[in-house]
Amino acid sequence: MRPPTFIIRRCLPTSQSYLAARQPATRLRTIFVRHNSTLSQQYDNIIVETPVDGVGQVTLNRPKALNALSTPLFKELNDALQKLDEDPSIRAILIAGSERAFAAGADIKEMKDLTFSQAYSKNFIQLWSTTITNLNTPTIAAVSGYALGGGCELAMMADILYCTANATFGQPEVKLGVIPGAGGSQRLTRAIGKSKSMEIILTGKTFSGEEAEKWGLAARAFPNFEELMKGATDTASVIAGYPMLAMKAAKEVVNQSQELSLSEGIKYERRVFHALFGSKDQKVGMEAFANKVKDVKWTHE
Repeated sequence: MRPPTFIIRRCLPTSQSYLAARQPATRLRTIFVRHNSTLSQQYDNIIVETPVDGVGQVTLNRPKALNALSTPLFKELNDALQKLDEDPSIRAILIAGSERAFAAGADIKEMKDLTFSQAYSKNFIQLWSTTITNLNTPTIAAVSGYALGGGCELAMMADILYCTANATFGQPEVKLGVIPGAGGSQRLTRAIGKSKSMEIILTGKTFSGEEAEKWGLAARAFPNFEELMKGATDTASVIAGYPMLAMKAAKEVVNQSQELSLSEGIKYERRVFHALFGSKDQKVGMEAFANKVKDVKWTHE
């Protein structure tokens, strides 16, 4: 049984989230809040909400620091994402920042005094590099403004990356005497190739959202923040409307394509394809297609 949904009317400041930003600060906004532990829990560095049915949204919320990433933020982010991933009513997850910054980088104050032994013994940043990659639920990152260093790495962890055309991406860690530490060198190279990645990482230069789309790092670049959030929410809603097991299986096989040889990947894909014939929704979907039923009622089983 799905948990009940309540309608709550309240005033929100325009900086609190994208939904609020679309309305004047003094105007009442209707927000759908599902009554469960994930969405009712209060966090200091993030906002968790459900913009549409089946979609959980996590918004980074450190506006004074341009959403600079820190261990406390990642602990909250991991907690919220894990709970959303375990919630059967959530079938797609959207991760966003503000119009000005998705995440302008790591909080340098946290790491500037670390020694090698401290960083190595505590496995510093490991918590950051697996934030999204362990989720079964499809994820979309919506990037506006700055996505630098850890912010760029966080965005690249998502299954789908959307951005504004004038978003600013980069891995400028060399300017601080270090290198990317949460997967930046690996994911960026896989997405856009060795030569471009070398240029970006060795020079610390930035690139735009328009270039990110052109190079294949971003799936789409939108003209402004409002259209970005609408496009990301619409895509998340489409994904949430399909059978959950098929969506998770599709995500799994695409991810395996990055790890396996072509022949092994095809075998893996075929086995997962066979496994889905044990799901209820395979029968529901094919029966609906055979009988030309358009309004399919998925069971997510």
